[in-house]
Amino acid sequence: MTTLAEQAAVEGEEPGRPRPDLGDPSFWRLPHAERLRAFALLRQWEAPQYFVERERGRGRRERGFHALVRHADVVEASRNPEVFASAPGATTPEPARWVRALFGDSLVNLDGPRHAQLRRIVSRSFTPRILGRTEEDIRAVAARIVDDVLAADGGRGAGSTGAGGAGAGGGALGDRAGDFVTAVASRMPFEVICNLMGIPEAERPAILGQVNRASGDTGVARAARDRFRMPGKGLRALASMQGMVADLGRERRKNPTDDLVSMLVSADIDGQSLTGRELGAFFSLLMVAGVETTRNAIAHGLDLLTRHPEQRALLVADFDRYADGATEEIVRHSTPIIQFRRTLTRDHRMNGHAFRKGDKVVLFYASANRDEAVFTDPDAFDITRSPNPHVGYGGGGPHYCLGTYLAKQEMKALFRELLTRAPDLRATGAPVLVPSNFDNRVRSMPYAIAEGGDGKAGNG
Repeated sequence: MTTLAEQAAVEGEEPGRPRPDLGDPSFWRLPHAERLRAFALLRQWEAPQYFVERERGRGRRERGFHALVRHADVVEASRNPEVFASAPGATTPEPARWVRALFGDSLVNLDGPRHAQLRRIVSRSFTPRILGRTEEDIRAVAARIVDDVLAADGGRGAGSTGAGGAGAGGGALGDRAGDFVTAVASRMPFEVICNLMGIPEAERPAILGQVNRASGDTGVARAARDRFRMPGKGLRALASMQGMVADLGRERRKNPTDDLVSMLVSADIDGQSLTGRELGAFFSLLMVAGVETTRNAIAHGLDLLTRHPEQRALLVADFDRYADGATEEIVRHSTPIIQFRRTLTRDHRMNGHAFRKGDKVVLFYASANRDEAVFTDPDAFDITRSPNPHVGYGGGGPHYCLGTYLAKQEMKALFRELLTRAPDLRATGAPVLVPSNFDNRVRSMPYAIAEGGDGKAGNG
């Protein structure tokens, strides 16, 4: 009996075109540009290709997935949740049953009526009053972060060379350089979400540590462990984080305030509000997914604007005109979330390929966002790109990212402050990426305020 992988090899390989292996952890340690070239090659195959994650052995079945790499396929699967289900898990690896029983199901792993109900509870908790206050807070947080950046650089900022310095030209770096991820990119979403949720200041350092531990193990295992990892320390961090917010939820039920936690635990949608465990699961999703994805988009954004001084100059010249396009293009080009997976609920045919009930498919947003059939010159960074139907926030359907509006506002507020008050701030080296099959994560990236940068940094 042939395995699915053997069948795929017969159906998929073509003379002179060796097939990249997305199931091999070593693939995800390749340079980012090399992985994008591999996706471009896979988009040329007629049918979605099958990849093995675990070989068949004594007492265990083969485990693998079909890769959806074309924009049209990713969108179709995203908008057809009755066939392409998020349950039992949308992440890689899928959460074990005992993990789901202990921590509860995250929104990303739910389908159907319960998923819709939880989304309604969350969506209706974002009242106009909360949204208005959050927009003000986003602007204040962005200003405070840039205050600190300028203070660390000795107070130099707007006026050192003026907005015209956003283009090319050699110049000396500021007195101090630092890590942009720590100093700027991570702070923005973390502070905004903590303020939104009403997290006490005293609890925040511990929560930040838990976020870093929980999200630090979604990459690719190194050394001899030739598999994707999710060690116990990440689960312990999630448990600790959920315990903190559950305690806060109990307090808010007794003594509600005007923060989001109070709204979530007191919301009465179809006679329901979030339970303590559901609140913990939502908070973990918001902190790990919301903080990580936005911080990575911000870091990649600075890298892209540094490497493309003509695009930076365009944005500086008329920020209000180009800000929306810039944020969309940053998300498309960097694609902070590389993929989510789905499970077939029944036999289905798509793009000429027959899927079977129980098959696993992976929606590769990173590939769909470079699809030549949709995007002209897809590897170019162009803040005027229109239309820009990227899938950086998902491919539509019920799982479209709940935090889209928040992320866009954070990015626009922060880059407005940076480009007007510190117009000569540049990335001074390539971002250090974490090898990962899940997110395009930036571990660190050096930056400095230059007296006219040369616009030459980045990862190609």
